[in-house]
Amino acid sequence: MKALRIATFNINGIRSRLPALLAWLERERPDIACLQELKAADRQFPRQEIEAAGYGCLYLGQPAWNGVAILTRDSEPLEVRRGLPGMQDDDQSRYLEAAAHGVLVGCLYLPNGNPQPGPKFDYKLRWFECLLKHAQALYGSGHPTILAGDFNVVPTDMDIYNPRSWVKDALLQPASRACFEQLLAQGWVDAIRHLYPDERIYTFWDYFRNHWARNAGLRIDHLLLNRDLAPYLKQAGVDAWVRNEAKASDHAPVWIELSERRRRH
Repeated sequence: MKALRIATFNINGIRSRLPALLAWLERERPDIACLQELKAADRQFPRQEIEAAGYGCLYLGQPAWNGVAILTRDSEPLEVRRGLPGMQDDDQSRYLEAAAHGVLVGCLYLPNGNPQPGPKFDYKLRWFECLLKHAQALYGSGHPTILAGDFNVVPTDMDIYNPRSWVKDALLQPASRACFEQLLAQGWVDAIRHLYPDERIYTFWDYFRNHWARNAGLRIDHLLLNRDLAPYLKQAGVDAWVRNEAKASDHAPVWIELSERRRRH
């Protein structure tokens, strides 16, 4: 295993936030970057600009909504899968899988599920069930694997500034949390929580009620490592400075650093 920095970032519109994306790539230089919520069709993806910044890219776009991409520094990601197994009838662009820098990467944008109850929440749970099945196969594949993206789940009350304000939201529903717990029960390591078990760390601050200035955030962007990759986990964090920039996404990039050698925690 070579030392790597892997990040996930819900860009919330890649065309309008391309300058912010390029500034982040230049400053932080992740080896692998998973993007969500591109809100752009494939023909609108800024491939030329991203390649000029030194990154190869795969993308699965959709006009106005959703969309995922995997960027790899100084290399080209090798496509493995477009779309989540079991969701062949799904017309929403939410999952992309690739091999890059010796790691298998699953980039995902899990459905929000609001309003709930209702068809959008039912779709969220169906998508999650398909993810659980695929994740189980990935976990035991024997390849170092990471699931990275916006899971649209607040795992516990410690991952939100005030759960009472969001009690009816799909991100906090018992069924949503139970699915995430099932994922972890397969053996996946939640990198941020593994390294910082007692700290309140947020990755999303919405645009309303001055949430960023008050640090009233949620942790919904996650990096999960399988048993073949977790022993190399060295550091993890959030590039919160990105959220403070002009015309920022409501998410900040979340990242991990992998060591060249297995580590003990």
